[in-house]
Amino acid sequence: MTADVTLYTNPQSRGRIARWMLEETGVAYTTVVLDYGTTMVAEAYRAINPMMKVPAIVHGDQVVTETAAICAYLAEAFPDAELAPLPDERAAYYRWLFFAAGPLEAAITNRAFGVTVTEEQQRMAGYGDFDRAVGVIGDAVARTPYIAGDRFTAADVYVGSQLMWFTQFGLVPKTDAIMAYIGRLADRPAHRRATALDDGKVEDGAKVEEGGAAGD
Repeated sequence: MTADVTLYTNPQSRGRIARWMLEETGVAYTTVVLDYGTTMVAEAYRAINPMMKVPAIVHGDQVVTETAAICAYLAEAFPDAELAPLPDERAAYYRWLFFAAGPLEAAITNRAFGVTVTEEQQRMAGYGDFDRAVGVIGDAVARTPYIAGDRFTAADVYVGSQLMWFTQFGLVPKTDAIMAYIGRLADRPAHRRATALDDGKVEDGAKVEEGGAAGD
């Protein structure tokens, strides 16, 4: 498939994760910055994402929403970037990518909203309880340099971004292992480029720009 990619985003959103992932691929892409109260809820964008949330990408005639799915999709769509898992990395790659998108985010969202599940409710909650979910991801990043092993993959973009965000707001403890993992990721050139691009944006509606490593 061609590198005909459009990113719909807002710099104050999970769109930063998709931006980082696109920068890691090195492909050129177009960015459409949406405003929460206007363009993000307009009919034109609803046709792309009926949830009226960002990020979303359009790649040719394919639409992908959900940030973890965008990371996985881009890794497969642009294999030259070598961000998809190798055979011996697949188990950890998919395990932790989906853990961060599911149980970990649910546990932290509930904690942020002041929701504490009872011992009985833990059987129904996919994350069990907050301390267990956070402890599990902390142990995972302590075992190997990257979440799937010794090599950086698309799963690190998602897992790392979640941990960067959650630790910044005090929702996940800043353990030595978690902060060392975050430090390795934050120093990546693609992460620095993506951060610079997003930090230079304002929420000014459907602003269109050219992005990607080719345009740096």
